[in-house]
Amino acid sequence: MPKVTSKLQVTVPKVIADQYGIKPGDEITWLAAGDSIRVLPRRRAQSRDGLAARLRLFDQATSRQQARDKSAVISAGPRGWTREELYDRGSSG
Repeated sequence: MPKVTSKLQVTVPKVIADQYGIKPGDEITWLAAGDSIRVLPRRRAQSRDGLAARLRLFDQATSRQQARDKSAVISAGPRGWTREELYDRGSSG
């Protein structure tokens, strides 16, 4: 029988972990169920779906940024000097 540690941690028994496919690093959900507590493993398929959605959103954001970069007009504007003049300022000659 697992015990609760001083840090309020619980070890999932190996038999239960094997039966439900719980692996180190998996997330579980704790649900109050009247006088008892239900522990539900989060299915990895859901996590993969979440990852796929996040990757899709990231790809969309990257495409939007690339489109903005292509349409951006970079203009130094009238500043009254050139880059070459900056390099020549300190030289005597």
